[in-house]
Amino acid sequence: MSPAEVPVPIAIGPAMPAPTLLCKAVVECGANVVDLAEARALIWAGGPREFPDELPESVEWVQLPAAGVEDWFTAGIFARHPDIRFTSAAGAFAASVAEHALMLLLAGVRYLPEHLHAGSWRQQEFFPHVDTLHGKTVAIVGAGGIGRALIPMLIPLGVHVVAVNRSGTPVTGPGIPDTIETIPADQLARVWPRTDHVVIAAPATPATRHLVGADELARLKPTSWIINVARGSLIDTDALVAALAAGAIGGAGLDVTDPEPLPDGHPLWVLPNAIVTPHDSNPPQLRLAAFADHVSENVLRFIAGRDLLAPIDPHRGY
Repeated sequence: MSPAEVPVPIAIGPAMPAPTLLCKAVVECGANVVDLAEARALIWAGGPREFPDELPESVEWVQLPAAGVEDWFTAGIFARHPDIRFTSAAGAFAASVAEHALMLLLAGVRYLPEHLHAGSWRQQEFFPHVDTLHGKTVAIVGAGGIGRALIPMLIPLGVHVVAVNRSGTPVTGPGIPDTIETIPADQLARVWPRTDHVVIAAPATPATRHLVGADELARLKPTSWIINVARGSLIDTDALVAALAAGAIGGAGLDVTDPEPLPDGHPLWVLPNAIVTPHDSNPPQLRLAAFADHVSENVLRFIAGRDLLAPIDPHRGY
């Protein structure tokens, strides 16, 4: 066998035996699962605390298991290994998280929480509050993988989508019409007063902390729902609680919170216009299979010398 035909050696961590699905993903792409000391790449299935302080000089690329990597920055992983390419799992879990976002948005707009707690037939009381997404504008702030998965779910419901991303480059993908409006993040201020509802799906960085605060909430409509499936730090929790309690917005659907976990007795648990789910839009039984698919694609790209999916840029913070 010529050197060009030797299977690429790839390690899987943090512990052996590695998850079967990850081993299968590596082997079926034509690579070999090896010990870290022999590897050119590392597929990491653990967290930053378990990550090695040092890596062999042979390691060129590390695939991380999370879409959000702020904890990895905090742990200093990228600064410790400046010459290694890191990729996140951004986009790998998009379909599941987008479904969850749609569920939260529909539940709010259709007044579901109040229905569930009614305990009696209160049709006339509910009628004024039950709304529709048809004909409404939904802004997706951070229209990356989750946004690209969510847009084709919203379009059949008659929604006008405003996609907000860093560059303003038109959002494209399967099921996304060419007519989708895309706005660069530096023009986000003009989105708040013209949208009916907001989905937050942006990365958590120092620059996006409290991206939504009191001023932004005040510019939304009294019927607006804000959905957060990204990270809790993107919304100022105190400002959100105040807006919800005052009825300044329609409500909030949160799969992530700040603080997280949300402590018992927190106002968000009892406010009638808040829906909180315990960061389970991407549950473990779905996560590993989706991560394995992501690994397969990146292993194929690594072997072929092509650009990898979801490269992490230490300067941007994601």
